[in-house]
Amino acid sequence: MQSTQMTPEMETLKGKLRGMWIAGDFGEIAKSIEHGAVEFVERLALKPGMKVLDVACGTGNLAIPAAKTGATVTGIDIAPNLIEQAIERARAEGVDAKFEVGDAEALPYADGEFDVVMTMFGAMFAPRPDVTASELKRVTKSGGVIAMANWTPGAFTGQMFKTGAKHVPPPPGMPSPVLWGTEDAVRERLGDGIKDLKMTPTKIMFTYPFGPSEVVEHFRKYFGPTQKQFEMLDENGQAALRSDLVGLWESSNQSTDGKTVVESEYLEVLATKT
Repeated sequence: MQSTQMTPEMETLKGKLRGMWIAGDFGEIAKSIEHGAVEFVERLALKPGMKVLDVACGTGNLAIPAAKTGATVTGIDIAPNLIEQAIERARAEGVDAKFEVGDAEALPYADGEFDVVMTMFGAMFAPRPDVTASELKRVTKSGGVIAMANWTPGAFTGQMFKTGAKHVPPPPGMPSPVLWGTEDAVRERLGDGIKDLKMTPTKIMFTYPFGPSEVVEHFRKYFGPTQKQFEMLDENGQAALRSDLVGLWESSNQSTDGKTVVESEYLEVLATKT
């Protein structure tokens, strides 16, 4: 298994990443993909009594529908504010699920503890994918399933990340998160100790009741990575980033009535542990 020991440089990077996800209010962003999260969980066909872990759970988009199946669900995330929202959401929906603060690269669970370990647009953002993959496999029982939803590089969301990186380069020493959306990288990272690996490109829709320029402002206000990118730029840089993002949303928009409807794609990964 990969060592979870960190260099001082990695400690600094992880601190910055934690601050990025605490910024804004990801709960507002997560609402736009709730429907896709429910569909993802439905395809897992969870059974009552199964032990399920949601890694980088955010505000509980996967964990809450999973708990409604009768599974015993734990969600873990690096951002305390998102865990607080997940706890409140579960309480409001009358769902019994456990949520705690923790790191995808150092999961505080026993070897082989879970029947299903799932993550949607979460673990892909941890800075050391080899360590993340090792941890996902370690806590999954023999015959259990690792289920991932990872944005693909060429689809809309991948292009949105690429647009942001053109204006604010990503931190050194961190592979692009969207490599998790490529089959070659998934095979390389998850291959050892896996007896069955299925990967399926899957569509998901973003739908907003306002136009593309307002969508960009929505992300600027609520999506930590976008908020931090704008903060790092001067006035001209912010204008250029905003122009490029608006152009991307406009060119991808399928709506003609003042709303925004954009299709993106993720790679659904189902890996059965040996």
